[in-house]
Amino acid sequence: MKAHDGMYIDGAWRPAAGPGVIEVVNPADEQVIATVPAGTVEDVDAAVRAARAALPGWAATPPAERAARLAALRDVLVARQDEIAETVTAELGSPPKLSQTVHAGVPIAVTGSYAELAATYAFEERTGNSTVLHEPVGVVGAITPWNYPLHQIVAKTAPALAAGCTVVVKPAEDTPLVARLFAEAVHEAGIPAGVFNLVTGLGPVAGQALAEHPGVDLVSFTGSTAVGRRIGAIASGMVKKVALELGGKSANVILPGADLARAVNVGVANVMSNSGQTCSAWTRMLVHHDQYDEAVELAAAAAAKYGDRIGPLVSATQRDRVRGYIAKGVAEGARLAAGGPDSPHERGYYVSPTVFADVTPGMTIAQEEIFGPVLSVLRYTDEDDALRIANGTVYGLAGAVWAADETEAVAFARRMETGQVDINGGRFNPLAPFGGYKQSGVGRELGAHGLAEYLQTKSFQF
Repeated sequence: MKAHDGMYIDGAWRPAAGPGVIEVVNPADEQVIATVPAGTVEDVDAAVRAARAALPGWAATPPAERAARLAALRDVLVARQDEIAETVTAELGSPPKLSQTVHAGVPIAVTGSYAELAATYAFEERTGNSTVLHEPVGVVGAITPWNYPLHQIVAKTAPALAAGCTVVVKPAEDTPLVARLFAEAVHEAGIPAGVFNLVTGLGPVAGQALAEHPGVDLVSFTGSTAVGRRIGAIASGMVKKVALELGGKSANVILPGADLARAVNVGVANVMSNSGQTCSAWTRMLVHHDQYDEAVELAAAAAAKYGDRIGPLVSATQRDRVRGYIAKGVAEGARLAAGGPDSPHERGYYVSPTVFADVTPGMTIAQEEIFGPVLSVLRYTDEDDALRIANGTVYGLAGAVWAADETEAVAFARRMETGQVDINGGRFNPLAPFGGYKQSGVGRELGAHGLAEYLQTKSFQF
């Protein structure tokens, strides 16, 4: 076990203000692998003050120079990709291949995309007799989750830095080690002192202190809708901006005539990836009643193949939460087609890949975010019925549509109340905006839309 000390504040590692520590547990074997400081209000205040002091200089730095620092950061992340992957595997339980390709690879791509955007974005433009300036919003307080621990830090930090903002990050307490590694990379990339700051700590202490701090101009939070509501209330009371990426209950709609086997297999893979700990996972599969039984059989067979191929959930609390949802599904009358509440291993926070059949739209497992490797298969009668079910939750983060004809899929997707839709298995695009409708959040991440979240406008009239 390694005992880490200090917070990264104002370009250096400083001792924490208090003696508290957080134990980091490997969810695959339940062993404590490290400790990090449990930050206090005093630590958060020091970090925000450092960010506030660094803001004028960084905001005045030419965009091309900010772009060069982000490019250097990307290069450091590339050089440390193996270390990043190993760290995420240790603290999140992610399988090594997923850690390499997604948990390390995607943040590298996103950092690179913002290095390019910082160099090319129109921070000043003419409209009629006015000049419009796009200026940094100020100090950003970023509160990040554990499910994609480095990606979520980068998805907030990279656009904020590209915009000329300074940042204080409070990472999830379950996965703080890769956040510390990122702070080391920021330092190595030569980003000026105070521009990026890191405070590890508990959400109700350090996270709340960051959201409430009067020196923070924008709070960017990714996590549950319940916590997002509280942060939004705090921010609105202080008239500060928020960017909230919250929960999801995404629908995977398979229209008649689509390649059923491919749609089902890709859909199951989407749910099982990262052990189901993805807010945009397509956890509701909607199938026409004529193909329903075949789809259930295909989904159960696909889920069974995962077995030991998926990692554990992040914590005992999360494992027990998911098991509770599985029990709730059975109690409400859904049928287990694969998996169930029993753990496939004696140690570790594992949950078996689970598929529910005979799920109706009003069931708890069809309405609430489970955040585990659990898929619900629902039947529909026609496209209007499918649309009603797809849109019939408080969430609207992501989804998928499959059809024999792309035009048909697009027409259906246009009617979905969700921020992102994959058409016939469309690929991830780091330049496309990501964010939700309804209670799935406020604002967008990634690409030019993600950069715009960290800018405010000023106009000159001539």
